[in-house]
Amino acid sequence: MEDQSQTRNMILAAVLSLAVIIVWTIMFPPVPAEAPPAPTASVAADGTPVVPGATGTATAPVIAADPEATRDVALARSERLPIVTAKLNGSISLTGGRIDDLHMTDYRETLDPGSDTVTLFSPAGSPRPYYAVYGWAPGAGTTQPLPDANTVWSVESGETLSEDSPVTLVWDNGSGLIFRRVMSVDENYMFDVVQTVENTTDTAVRMMPYGIIARTGTPETIGFYILHEGVVRAQDGTIEEINYSDMPDFAQVPGDGAVDRVEVAENGWIGFTDKYWMAALIAAPGQGFSSVAKYTAGNDTYQTDMRLPVMEVAPGATLSSASSLFAGAKVANTIRDYQNDRGIANFYDSIDWGWFYFLTKPMFWLLTQIQSLVGNMGLAIIGLTFVIKSLVFPLAYKSYVSMSRMKKLQPEMEKLKERVGDDRQAMQKEMMALYKREKVNPASGCLPILVQIPIFFSLYKVLFVTIEMRHAPFFGWIKDLSAPDPSSWLNLFGLLPYDVAWAPTIISIGVFPILMGVTMWMQQKLNPAPTDKTQATIFAWMPWVFMFMLGTFASGLVIYWVANNTLTFLQQYFIMRSQGVKPDIWGNIRKKPATAAANSPAKPKERKPTVRK
Repeated sequence: MEDQSQTRNMILAAVLSLAVIIVWTIMFPPVPAEAPPAPTASVAADGTPVVPGATGTATAPVIAADPEATRDVALARSERLPIVTAKLNGSISLTGGRIDDLHMTDYRETLDPGSDTVTLFSPAGSPRPYYAVYGWAPGAGTTQPLPDANTVWSVESGETLSEDSPVTLVWDNGSGLIFRRVMSVDENYMFDVVQTVENTTDTAVRMMPYGIIARTGTPETIGFYILHEGVVRAQDGTIEEINYSDMPDFAQVPGDGAVDRVEVAENGWIGFTDKYWMAALIAAPGQGFSSVAKYTAGNDTYQTDMRLPVMEVAPGATLSSASSLFAGAKVANTIRDYQNDRGIANFYDSIDWGWFYFLTKPMFWLLTQIQSLVGNMGLAIIGLTFVIKSLVFPLAYKSYVSMSRMKKLQPEMEKLKERVGDDRQAMQKEMMALYKREKVNPASGCLPILVQIPIFFSLYKVLFVTIEMRHAPFFGWIKDLSAPDPSSWLNLFGLLPYDVAWAPTIISIGVFPILMGVTMWMQQKLNPAPTDKTQATIFAWMPWVFMFMLGTFASGLVIYWVANNTLTFLQQYFIMRSQGVKPDIWGNIRKKPATAAANSPAKPKERKPTVRK
C-alpha cells in the first residue's frame, strides 16, 4: 500500500504542478522586458532613415508612423497600382514601389460576415506600418542615384496585379541607369519579384539587391508561451525564432543599428510570423544571402532583410535579381506545397509545431484527413480521439487489468497489514512478494496518464496554432472551435435574457467545460476515494478545478477532453467487469470521505507486563 501511495503522490504532484503552471501563465502572462535604449539611426528630415552608402547594408525606407492619421489617409498619399486576386486585395505604392496595402479576403476579423477582412500590410505613415520593399544599396565606388523611399515609379506594363497579370514598374535615374521591377502573384499568397538594372553608361557600377519587411512600433502579440510571434527564419536546414523583445539587444553595428546577421550559403528565408499570418522573404533555391534581423531605435522599426551579394553591372549590360515574398495566411497544406513544389527548405516549419513536432505534425495530418471525410472539425476532433484511444488501447488494457487485480488483492493486503503491524520494512517486502506472485504491477496505473500528457499538449498546440481551427464551427452555439465555449451557466446557457460579457471567462464557463468536469468526476467514481484524507480532498476537488481552468481554453480542446474522458470511463468500466471486478459507482458516490480518525495511525496494542514468579 505504501508503494501505491507513493506512486499516487508522484502522479498527483505532477498533475497539480502542471495545473498551477498553466493557470498562472493564463492569469499572469509574462511581461516583455523593457528594451534598453539603442543608438539612433541616421534619419532624414522627412523621417526616412538614410541608406548607408558603400557599406553593403540596407535600412527600411520608413516614414514615421502617425497614430493620428487613418489608414485611408496614408494610402491616399501616393498613386497606387491595384492588387486583386482570389485571396488578396490591396495595392502597390508607386512611391517607393512598396507592397504596403494587403487584405486577406478569405478571412474576417470576427465571425460576423459583415466584419472587415483581415489586414496584413499597412502603408508607411499609418498608425501601424507593415510592408515589404525592394531596392538596391550602393556598392563601393558607386555614386549613381539609386531608387529609395521617395522614388516615384512609373507603370511600364499591367494595370492590375493579379494571378494572370504581372506588372512592371520602371524608373530612370537620369544618369544612365534604368531600373525595372517585375511583380507577379499566384492564386494563394506568393509574390515573385524580379529586380533588373540596365547600365547604359560606359562605367561599371556595383550595387547590392535587397528585400526588406519592416513594421514600425512593437506589434501586438498574444504573448502566450506556447506560441512564437516575431522573427522566424531558415538558414541551410536550421530554423531560428527571435522574439521582438530580444531584437533591441542585438549587437550594435555602426551605421546599421542593432543587428543579428547570419550568412546563408544555399537555402533560406526570413520574415515575421504572427499566430495565423506571416510575411517572409525567400531567396531562390541555391542562392546565398545575408539573413538579417534588425531593430532601429530612431523610428522604432523591426526589420528583416534579405541582402543578396553585391553585383557588378558592366557598361551596356543588364543584370537581374529574383526572389519571392510570402504574405498571407499560414494554411498548412499551402505552406507544405510551397516547400515541396518550389524547393523552399523548412518552409512547413514556419508553423510553430513546437517541441513535440513528431506528434503535432502527424496529429494535424490525421485531424485534417478525418475532417475531409466528416466535413466538420468538431466531429473530426472526436474522431481523432477514437483513433488515439484505439492506438493506446493495448497499453490501457494492461493498465486497467493490473488495477483490477490490485482491487482483488485488497482483502489479502488488509490481512497482511494486520499480520505485520507497523513493521514497514516487512510490509514492503511482503507486498512486493504478493505483487510478484500475482503478476501485478502497482505502477501500471501511471502509464495512461504519462502517455496522455504529451498527446494532450500536442493536440492543444495543433488547435492553438493552426489557422484551420480559426472560426471553424461545430454544432449549435459552438461557432469557433479555436475560442472558448461562449455559453455560460451564469444565465443558464442563454435561457435567462441577460448578457454575462462582464464576467471573466474563467468564471463564466459553458456547457462543454462543465461536461468535462462531470466526466472527469465520473472517472474517479470507478474507484473508491483514497484512504488518505488529504489525497481524498485533493482528488475530490480536481475535476472542478480543471473544469474552471479549461473553461478558458479553445472549445475544440475541451470537446476532445470530454470525448476522451467518456471513452476512458467506458474502457475502464468494461475491462474491470471482464476481470471480475464490479465497479460500485453509486456506492463510491454516496460514500463519505475518509475521516481524520480513519487516517490516523492505529494505536499499538497495550501489552501486559510479564510477571515472573
